[in-house]
Amino acid sequence: MTLMENISRFLLQATENHTVMFTVKIDTSSWIYGCMNSNSSMCLEATDLSWKAELLPTTKVVILKLQDYPSLSHIVIQVPAAVGNKYTLGCEFFQEDSRTVQLPVTHIFSFGLSSSKILLNSTGLLYNVQLQHFNQIYQAFKIYIESHCQSPKERKPSVYRLHIPWSHEDSIFVAKAPSLTEISAKLHVAQPGNGNRAPELNIYSSSDCQYEVILKTSLLQVLGQIVRFHAGAFPVYIVSNILLTYGGQLSTLRSTGQCSDFSLELVRTAKPYKVEPLISIVVFLQGFNWFREIWESLSLPEVDAAVLSSQDAWFPLVSLILFLFGTGIAYWSGVFFSTSLRLFSSLWLTLIRPTVLEKDKLITPRRLCGMLSLSLVSWTTCGAFAVFLIYLQYLFKVIRLHVNVRAEQNKLNRDSDHSQETSQNSSIHTVKPQSSMDSVPEMSQPLTNSTAIAEAVNSLKMHLTILNLFTWIVLLNLPSLIYWLKNLRYNVRLDPDPCRSTAIIIVCILEILMNSSTSEVKSSKLLKIAAKVPLPLSVAMLAFGRMHLYRVPHFVTFSLLLHVLCCVV
Repeated sequence: MTLMENISRFLLQATENHTVMFTVKIDTSSWIYGCMNSNSSMCLEATDLSWKAELLPTTKVVILKLQDYPSLSHIVIQVPAAVGNKYTLGCEFFQEDSRTVQLPVTHIFSFGLSSSKILLNSTGLLYNVQLQHFNQIYQAFKIYIESHCQSPKERKPSVYRLHIPWSHEDSIFVAKAPSLTEISAKLHVAQPGNGNRAPELNIYSSSDCQYEVILKTSLLQVLGQIVRFHAGAFPVYIVSNILLTYGGQLSTLRSTGQCSDFSLELVRTAKPYKVEPLISIVVFLQGFNWFREIWESLSLPEVDAAVLSSQDAWFPLVSLILFLFGTGIAYWSGVFFSTSLRLFSSLWLTLIRPTVLEKDKLITPRRLCGMLSLSLVSWTTCGAFAVFLIYLQYLFKVIRLHVNVRAEQNKLNRDSDHSQETSQNSSIHTVKPQSSMDSVPEMSQPLTNSTAIAEAVNSLKMHLTILNLFTWIVLLNLPSLIYWLKNLRYNVRLDPDPCRSTAIIIVCILEILMNSSTSEVKSSKLLKIAAKVPLPLSVAMLAFGRMHLYRVPHFVTFSLLLHVLCCVV
């Protein structure tokens, strides 16, 4: 019996509830036609007949529902003569529902410890595995497909396709049977509200092979999805952690008179439970009309978390994970600053003789000229450029302070060692002891030096935190600076400039702060307010800055403005 007679016999036996499927080896010269009668002039190509034709890496697949073509009498496959002897054809009838199975995905909190699996005893050429409840962008899975074949004969490779219907995301994998194939399953777009089709894993199988599908949650890829879709919010969480640390240092300075280290204060104060619960409560209350009306009457913008939740791009633990990431980055940025300063100061001490450690005046005519000059630069050119210039000036000032502190500490240590050697020598020889009145003048100078050095160390710790905080403000303004530099040949002034007004305020604030010390701050009556304000500012920053990064400098500027007021009031 010929091939066409076999196909005709299959067609005659088919019922309206059956689907016929053909798989052929891929070849650019091969064509599939459907004929309405024995006359070849009535034959049309599969694509013209709107059949489901798919060109896969190793096979061409055509799926045809016979009830849609009652007048179809023949199926013709044109095979090139050069490959006719090597040509293989698979053909089958099957109930469509019998080849569709459902596999519920594992919960995200299973952390890959549990799995969902299904066993397919293949007797055909196609299986559709529907992945139920796979519809959110933060979901990510590892799918393992293990194939076992009854005979060791050579066969065409199996083809696996992961199909996402609402975004047309198709991932195709080819594997020789028997084998173990690993597939990563994650979404680029969440399922729309009106969508009802689940993602599918299409298995184009061999008829004598058995397939086991195992699905597990991939914790690493879940974190990757969070980073992928929310990496733009990282600066907000980093700055929020540094701002909490900054407030903690001010609070410690007020209570003990000493400024704590950045890393220790970060561990103590940067806690997610201080900021996240309040935002979650506001998002929950915004679901009520009365609260939304009060919120809108206050002219407050909508909380970013509520907007992201309405877009199915948010779930409760995202903010916690991002906050912890932000804590880690803030910690290592502090370590980076401390290490870099030590390296720069060592180089400075090697090349240049340090100056005497002395207290600077907050406001001088020279500094007023600097403020006016940088404000003019911001107004006439680019605000981000003025911010970058004041940042370099501040960085130079902190490095210089670090060098002077190290030099004074080294000198104090040498004096202390010399005093110990003198006391040891005096104990060997019999010398008339001096009176207590004679020893006071000798001890007063080292005590004065140690007090000044301790005060300078406290100021240095505070400046390091402010510089760390200000670094991220510079980075957030960097796109404006790059855009201005690229278009400088066309226009000297950036217009519109998103950070012009903020830059002028920042220039004035930092010009004063870089010359301040903790002795001026801890005696201020405003220190209590300045120490408490960073916490609500961190909450507001996370509430309104996740999707609007341009708002972040405003919160930082307000906190630094209070610091300046503490220096002058």
